[in-house]
Formats: sequence, structure tokens, C-alpha cells
Amino acid sequence: MATFPAQRPRRLRRTPAVRRLVAEIRLHPADLILPVFVREGLTQPEPISSMPGVFQHTEKSLLQAADDAALLGLGGIMLFGIPSVRDAHGSAGLDPEGILNRSIAAVKERVGDALPVMSDLCLDEFTDHGHCGVLDDQGAVDNDRTLGLYARMAAVQAAAGADVVAPSGMMDGQVEVIRAALDDAGHQNVAILAYSAKYASAYYGPFREAVDSQLTGDRRQYQMDAANRTEAIKETELDLAEGADMVMVKPAGSYLDILSDVAEVADVPVSAYQVSGEYAMIEAAAANGWIDRRAVVLESLTAIRRAGATSVLTYYAAEAARWIREDQSPLRRSTTAEPHLSTEQPDHPRTPQPDDDAGFPPVS
Repeated sequence: MATFPAQRPRRLRRTPAVRRLVAEIRLHPADLILPVFVREGLTQPEPISSMPGVFQHTEKSLLQAADDAALLGLGGIMLFGIPSVRDAHGSAGLDPEGILNRSIAAVKERVGDALPVMSDLCLDEFTDHGHCGVLDDQGAVDNDRTLGLYARMAAVQAAAGADVVAPSGMMDGQVEVIRAALDDAGHQNVAILAYSAKYASAYYGPFREAVDSQLTGDRRQYQMDAANRTEAIKETELDLAEGADMVMVKPAGSYLDILSDVAEVADVPVSAYQVSGEYAMIEAAAANGWIDRRAVVLESLTAIRRAGATSVLTYYAAEAARWIREDQSPLRRSTTAEPHLSTEQPDHPRTPQPDDDAGFPPVS
């Protein structure tokens, strides 16, 4: 009897149950962080045309999205605020009663410690020029003047109830200044998730629509060049030395090599952001029937985790969490076809599903 081949790796691929047994990466809802946009003055959620299924939230529907995230066991919710009035210094981002800060407070009051409340710490949504800081006389972002505003912004977000602040502006020295500001204000327990390797990417296009960006020019003077790899390690090491509790790579899908590199050197949790352009491409291909939407979403998230991310910011977080729950039951009938999300405007997008341990009162 022939003995070749002695090793037969196919034995461990024979059935779904065996494959599940030996899987090196398992997605869990707690791996996923949901980015959410809340816009001042809206009376109903507003669809984002370039991101089908994603909405600008009202302050009311934001709370319902937070309920959903908490009940699904997501790893966190990341808040982005869109003010009704912008100025050159991003004053609305520093206002304790501004849209972002009052939304932080409302979500924190709503979910308590059931869901980490995370806040984007940057000025681009709040400036009338769309850049991540204040401009000098030549129209370039003034790094050091911007740091002072970041410090104030961090203290306000922490006072509102943020568990984690996430500086995304790629200013030199931002983590050190923010850590000092938080500590001086008595917020020693508020963590910093640093966007350490944030690239100047063409994949951000739909996000600009999502936050009604007023950007003039581009951000290549402060975000990283797509051609550079070793620079990501330098940026990460600087942020770690300045006190970052977590670090991030953005975007995720086209930067898995960077993510792997960062995960090798970082002794803290590493996040990656599956950005708006990545989401939009999946949605467009699925809408044309070119891909299996559910399978591609889960494969993409698995790849990001496999490359080294301990958590993933993704607009699919709530939906993927439901799929993961379904897949955890081998007796449940699985489907490969997932109906495309409706673009209708319900009372709130993606209503929380009934849950036997639901503990949140209805939003009034």
C-alpha cells in the first residue's frame, strides 16, 4: 500500500466543524468597533449616498445605535461629530455643549460600562477649511498651535465621559500633549488610541461625504505617504514612548503589511480601520452581484485580524456581529446570500434585535 503522502493537511479541512476546531483566527463581536456619525440639527437619520446602509445619525438615533452595539457585545463605539457651524479653529469641537461632546455624554449615560465609548480627537470635522488643525499664514497646518487645541479637546471629551480618546490628526507630539492634558485634568484612567500609522489615502473619499468635509487641498503634509513602510514603525514607537495605550493602522485592507509590522513591535493592543472606501467597494461589487457580500465582509475582517489587529473599526461591525453569532451555532441553517441593506429611512437605522438580556430602556 502506498504511503505517500504521509502528511495530508486536507484531513483538517474536511468538514466545517473540523475547520472551526483548527481555525487560527476566530472573529468575535468584541473584536469589532462601530464608527458612528452624529450630525447636529438632523430630525431623522440621513443616508450617506457613497456608503449604502450607513447614516448620519440624529442625537436620538445615535442612542439606538449605541443600544444595538452594546447588546451585540461590540468592542466599542467610535463617535464622530458633525457641527452645524464651523470656523477656522474648530471651536465646536472644544465646546462642552457641542454636538460631539454632548453626544459622548448622552451615549455614556445610556450604556454606562456596557460599551466602551470612544471619541475621534481631531479638528477636521469642525474647521471651515477641513484640515486637522489650525493654519498658519501660508495655509499649512501649524503643528504646535494645533497641539494646544488637541489638549483642550481631550480634556473636554474626557469630562463628557469618553473612555478612550483617539487622536487622528497625525500631529507630531500629539500623544504626549494629550496624555499630559488628561492627567492634569484628573482623567488618568482615560485611554489613548493613537492613529499611529495613518496614511494619506485615496480610500477616504466616502468619509469626506459622511462628515460633510470642507477640505481644501489635501493632507499629505501630515498624513503618511503610501510608499513608506519603515516610517510606520517610527511613528508607532514615538506614540508608544509618549504614552499611547493602543495604536492604530489606517486604512486596513491595502496596508496589511504595515499592520503586521506594527503588531510585531507594539506591546499594546493594535487596531486597524476598515475605511469608507473599503466599505464602498464591497457594497458596489455586491450590488452588482459580483461577490458574495457576507462572505467577503467576513473574509476581509478575518484577514485584518490575521495580520495582527486585536480590534477592527468597521462600518460592518453590528451586521458582522450578528453573522458571527449565527455562525457560532453549527445547527443553525446558514445562508450565503445576504439581502442588500435598504436605503429607506427607518425611525433609526439597524434596529436592535430582541435579546433576552436586553437592559436598555426605550429611547424617548
